Amino acid sequence: MDELLTDYQLRKYYGRRDLISSVADSGYNSSNATENGEEVENNASNIAAAAATVHNASSPRPKPWVMNAFAMAAPGHLAPGLWRHPEQEPQTLEHWVELAKKLDAAKFHGIFFADVLGIYDVYQSSNGPALKAAAQVPHPDVSLLVSAMAYATKNLSFGITASTSYEHPYQLARRYATLDHATNGRVGWNIVTSYLESAAKSYGLDQMTQHDNRYEVASEYMEVVYKLLEGSWEDDAVEANKKTGVYANPDKVHPINHVGDHFRCRGPSLVHPSPQRTPFLLQAGASKAGKNFAATHAEAMFLPGMIPEKTRAIVDSVKELLIEKGRSADSIKFIAGIFIVVDETDEKAQAKFQDLLQYADLEGTAALFGGWSGTDLSQFSDDEDFSFKGPPGIQSMISAWTATVPGLENVKWTKKHVLQHLAISGAHPRAIGSAKTVADIMEHWTEQAGVDGFNISYATTPHTFDDIIKYLWPELKKRGVLQESYAGSSMRENYLQDGKGARVREGHPALKYSNLKS
Repeated sequence: MDELLTDYQLRKYYGRRDLISSVADSGYNSSNATENGEEVENNASNIAAAAATVHNASSPRPKPWVMNAFAMAAPGHLAPGLWRHPEQEPQTLEHWVELAKKLDAAKFHGIFFADVLGIYDVYQSSNGPALKAAAQVPHPDVSLLVSAMAYATKNLSFGITASTSYEHPYQLARRYATLDHATNGRVGWNIVTSYLESAAKSYGLDQMTQHDNRYEVASEYMEVVYKLLEGSWEDDAVEANKKTGVYANPDKVHPINHVGDHFRCRGPSLVHPSPQRTPFLLQAGASKAGKNFAATHAEAMFLPGMIPEKTRAIVDSVKELLIEKGRSADSIKFIAGIFIVVDETDEKAQAKFQDLLQYADLEGTAALFGGWSGTDLSQFSDDEDFSFKGPPGIQSMISAWTATVPGLENVKWTKKHVLQHLAISGAHPRAIGSAKTVADIMEHWTEQAGVDGFNISYATTPHTFDDIIKYLWPELKKRGVLQESYAGSSMRENYLQDGKGARVREGHPALKYSNLKS
């Protein structure tokens, strides 16, 4: 594991790019690292002084970063095998409620729950490795847990993933309207089209619908949801008048009478208007179809990528699409994934990371990779070098690692080595070190990738977040990038931070369907 990135290498690569010109003559250069990552830099004080100058410079205060805990209601989210770690608590309802309370007290914006609807079974053509390693299985329905988490918190929001491929929009609209009422407007919908063949077969299909066709279905799906949530009940339809005996005025509740290529729905919505009406909308696809869908519908976008500059290209392209579609370029909050291990010093954080790696299950990691990429790694020998051949998905990851982590240029990328780099953090960048080291990495991402915040994944819960709150939060507060208070009562208000209330913003397609008339 000695080739894995060290805290020093991370600091060397992610050093503030806007400071490099100021300290160029101080000897600040990535070549100052030895092969095993030992620090030989002699000018750290110069860099720290330059950084302090930047932080103290007078400039308009930026909006706080959006900070999410990135979770999954399964024993192994991105870290198969870590369920065995002594610090990992059983994922009971009490566990999730207590975690939500901690995040709420620390003023996280929200907890973002990923979801899948099938078991990973590409690796070895079997679901056995996933089941043994608890690789995103078993996987309860987190939407049934959120009401309890919301009841125990005041401000924390809940992003819940749901697919447009296997459930009628009428049922989904009912569930999210119910959750929006139960949370007082603190719920978001992460819109996915699903990607596991095993899910399609479990829902009775012979095979999964083709990628771009899934987005075509999703577009009509959104239209039905908007008609139900934005249009079928007028704002004052509920009178609840005990004198007249009228609870809901029939003249202000309308059918939607939708007839499309994929869905038919008479309506109206079974649930009266909730605080946000339409839940806050999140999306995570970066394909051409995914970006177009995001620019049409999303209010926050979860971005993939190991290289900030490549992530910036996605951000810029989506902003161009937003303008083309008549939406403001800042209509979407862009959120990068990141895995964090933090402690008092770089050395302690690195030691903690090495301890975590002992529990990583590489077979479970191979199962996840098979589902993500469609590639069964069991077909390759253990000593085969993927550096110059192999599946495109592996090639792109190797390119990202070698471009961002000094010292990996001449590594032999065997199957085991690839899986070691995916273990625990998946395809997300790692930030391992002291609070300063981690904060520098995060600042580099906001500056170079143009992101507005982070989905922070974990090795163990709640311990990963306990460390973040204890060590990293004070440093980020000092830099002025954490919110000091919540912007409003709804998820939309707290994420967009624009003072425009809980409802969808001007230019969003949902508003086309507001207040339908018979």
